[in-house]
Amino acid sequence: MAARIRKLQVTLEETCLEAGQDVSPPTRRALACAVIENPFAGCFAADLSALAEIGAELGDLLTKRCLAALGIEGRKAESFGKAAIVGENGELEHAAALLHPKMGTPVRAALGKGPALIPSAKKMGGMGTAIDVPLGHKDAAFVRSHFDAIEARVNDAPRSNEIVVAIAITASGRPLARVGGLTKHEIKGEDGLR
Repeated sequence: MAARIRKLQVTLEETCLEAGQDVSPPTRRALACAVIENPFAGCFAADLSALAEIGAELGDLLTKRCLAALGIEGRKAESFGKAAIVGENGELEHAAALLHPKMGTPVRAALGKGPALIPSAKKMGGMGTAIDVPLGHKDAAFVRSHFDAIEARVNDAPRSNEIVVAIAITASGRPLARVGGLTKHEIKGEDGLR
């Protein structure tokens, strides 16, 4: 089953100044959202595999949109995250079916790597509901400079029979990160943790 997409929204955020300090190079984060029809809205279905397939489709599409917004190749990406907001006629499990079984594979393929767990969030909500998309380094979960989040919100979604699906990709960590821990230059990339 292909996703029935009503709307795509892509944003690019660059931070050049933080706490009166220049951020050079600027931190850069991209967020891509798809507003899709929920094929299971209003009815219970034991088999949600159609949503898992849509999750794979959106993982590829939204990751590529983020990379295009950042103007980088996938291997240059540093952090990632994903989230979904389900409209009132759906279930939280619909978000889980989109985000977890198959979405990660095309995201990692587009990035050329990414053994770390992709941070995720899900919730129910109506039009204009916001969700914080958690971010973590794609190669090593213990890189503190990349613990972050970016807010996703589509002003007219999700409608009751829709789901907002979001993927965030960054080309950097937080601006002026300085709380210690493993640095991105110390990553071994073997286990997704360090």
